[in-house]
Amino acid sequence: MTNELRFQLGDADQECRYPVLVGGQKVGLIFRWHGAWFAVPAGQTKEIRVAAGRVGSEAAARHLVDEFAAGRITPDQEGSGETAAPRGLFGPVPLLHRRMPATARNTEGARTAMAGLAEYLWTPMGGYPGSDNPWFMACDLCGWQGPRYWSHLRGRNNNPPSPFRHTGCIEPAEVRARIAAYQK
Repeated sequence: MTNELRFQLGDADQECRYPVLVGGQKVGLIFRWHGAWFAVPAGQTKEIRVAAGRVGSEAAARHLVDEFAAGRITPDQEGSGETAAPRGLFGPVPLLHRRMPATARNTEGARTAMAGLAEYLWTPMGGYPGSDNPWFMACDLCGWQGPRYWSHLRGRNNNPPSPFRHTGCIEPAEVRARIAAYQK
């Protein structure tokens, strides 16, 4: 029999960070950046690179849970700190995510991504994080909000992206009918 604490992940915030909850208490946040998973213990700002790949989210969350079990993390009080609930969009988002250096290549990629999102009716809720990083956005067809990846939304080989947008969205046939880019 194991004494391992159980945890659950909360919903992503607008920075695509997931709260790690143990018994309903937030022991920290985890997030993915360029394939690596990072953990931020509750009450701290230092990001700890924990793992990469598919097992990274589990490893990052488990790191926080183990630190909590060892008494090295004090959970955030409910309602303290940053909220996991999406904020409203007030004005234009920055072109680049705060972690993205303002290079010519990143700026060009960001402009391409922003134009593609507008064409396929997505509203970004933050600056461009790169094509393979989670990006919090809103679906302009149904109002859903959550993390998506530009690499999954841009289409391939001059073809439009899949008309399946996310669970609970309108039917693919209706997506094709409502977005002009599918008529080209």
